[in-house]
Amino acid sequence: MEVQPGKLLQNIEFPADLRKLKEDQLIQVCDELRQYIIDIVSVNGGHFGASLGVVELTVALHYAFNTPDDQLVWDVGHQAYGHKILTGRRNVFHTNRIYNGISGFPKRAESEYDTFGVGHSSTSISAALGMSVASRLKGDKNRQHIAVIGDGAMTAGLAFEGLNHGGVENSNLLVVLNDNCMSIDPNVGALKEYLTDIATSHTYNKVKDEVWNILGKISKFGPNAQAIAQKFENALKSAILKQSNMFESLQFRYFGPIDGHDVNHLVKVFNDLKDIPGPKILHCVTVKGKGYELAEKDQTRWHAPGLFDKISGEIFKPVENGPKPPKYQDVFGNTLVELALKNKKIVGITPAMPSGCSMNIMMKELPERAFDVGIAEQHAVTFSAGMATQGLIPFCNIYSSFMQRAYDQVVHDVALQNLHVVFCLDRGGLAGADGPTHHGVFDFAFFRCIPNMVVSAPMNEEELRNLMYSASLHNGPYSIRYPRGNGVMIDWKTPLKKIPAGKGIKMRGGEEIAILTIGHPGNFAIQACDLLAKEGFYPAHYNMRFVKPLDAILLHEVFTTYKKIITVEDHSIQGGFGSAVAEFMIDNGYMAQISRLGVPDRFIEHGEQKELYEECGFDTNAIMNAVRKLVGSAYLISS
Repeated sequence: MEVQPGKLLQNIEFPADLRKLKEDQLIQVCDELRQYIIDIVSVNGGHFGASLGVVELTVALHYAFNTPDDQLVWDVGHQAYGHKILTGRRNVFHTNRIYNGISGFPKRAESEYDTFGVGHSSTSISAALGMSVASRLKGDKNRQHIAVIGDGAMTAGLAFEGLNHGGVENSNLLVVLNDNCMSIDPNVGALKEYLTDIATSHTYNKVKDEVWNILGKISKFGPNAQAIAQKFENALKSAILKQSNMFESLQFRYFGPIDGHDVNHLVKVFNDLKDIPGPKILHCVTVKGKGYELAEKDQTRWHAPGLFDKISGEIFKPVENGPKPPKYQDVFGNTLVELALKNKKIVGITPAMPSGCSMNIMMKELPERAFDVGIAEQHAVTFSAGMATQGLIPFCNIYSSFMQRAYDQVVHDVALQNLHVVFCLDRGGLAGADGPTHHGVFDFAFFRCIPNMVVSAPMNEEELRNLMYSASLHNGPYSIRYPRGNGVMIDWKTPLKKIPAGKGIKMRGGEEIAILTIGHPGNFAIQACDLLAKEGFYPAHYNMRFVKPLDAILLHEVFTTYKKIITVEDHSIQGGFGSAVAEFMIDNGYMAQISRLGVPDRFIEHGEQKELYEECGFDTNAIMNAVRKLVGSAYLISS
């Protein structure tokens, strides 16, 4: 059923149309925009609570500022659904996160209103600062640059690096802090407590309101306006010395906190701030999931609930045909608790993804030994390294794509010191609807070149459990990467087994061709071999388990027995598992024909995992075709 926008929203194609409305119509626009997001997401899925929480901010920003000439940078891209709807994409918003549809995050190639691509968090301040300095260098003094940061993004070091630099650059930069005390899970750390203190301090806000009223009338002071404003700011600092402001110490003019759901007041504030030069920060207090009661009450569950009945709030579960295998992330979470109960040295660390990676299971069972460090991947790794120096065994769980942010720390703080840190890389491979910002397709390449590092990938959940157990016994850095979603059924009563580092397994013998797999795609090879046997093809299959160290014994067997090799991985072909096998062949003087299947050398867009596996050419059909091609069969099926 086609969703129809409200009376005002249906006439808004771009922000210029929004700005034709009277200010007293903006509340209705917000109501219609919020309802449109609810209508679309309930039937198509996607992120939910974050965009509901910034509806008023979104409308006010596009109403008060001359976008796209004024540069609006969103942080944590799942806040930007309302922004997309107001900027020319309302009619295609139903394709959000769907294969060949629009992206779920801001994307420069998609719209001129998306000034900076977003997927990982905490980039907005640095990006907007760069834009503002560029405008200053080009002599454009009137262009405004706004960074909207929130949903936990202020907990990352990059945000503070941007603030530290922004305070000394005399440029038109406005940071809008969307303070909702949440990322996907509740925010943690001292910053959250600090922002709460500001928001609830009566003394601070009483004096601040008085100064704000005067600054709002700044034009009446004529040429002495800045001097008078400075006097009031100095008086404020003296009056509330005990309630010092961190942002003002970084030379940002701080305003707020204000109600982030009062659209008319927001418009007035934004118009006032345009007349105040230099770096500024506006602290807006919002509610994640605003306007949908269930999302307000259970903000973690309604971050991205899937399909649901918008009236009753019932979240629809997929129809199951019999028992369903557990998710890899849940196997990680439960196995970690199992290991930790047997080994008191084991601790768990996650950068703001306890429910996303299932670290919340350990946080519930062993809260004193599980740590959510906020959206701070670099800190998570070095924090883990510090623990390892004292004899603990940290299991540091970071999404593969997010691990890129902490690469320096992995090299210098963990591997160089040969510390026993276990990196569990969730969302390894193609992550699905989150798209290229979240696909974890580079970790084999950037980890296998690091000395001391073990690089592994389980073919199924049972191997994940065994690799986690093996990693806990290893002395040095160890990485285990596994995909988003489900694998195969497991028996939780099966005793854990140690897998020696670099030890693969021969799944089946064969003729003429050997298929070498790493990780979850090994299951595609099993299916392909079963189907090919019915056609009279009998390739061998080796589940290698490790990219580093490679199983030299198995590879010598492969290259002395077979002259046609297929490697399969859910990783970039450039520098990945197939490259490692080819290097082994060259280094050992073997000659063979190698066909490498994996992610091609380009960024892969969003879609269902099955669709992306087929597009990239390493699913079951692609493996079958590769075998047929190598043996010269004329029978090739379309993938």
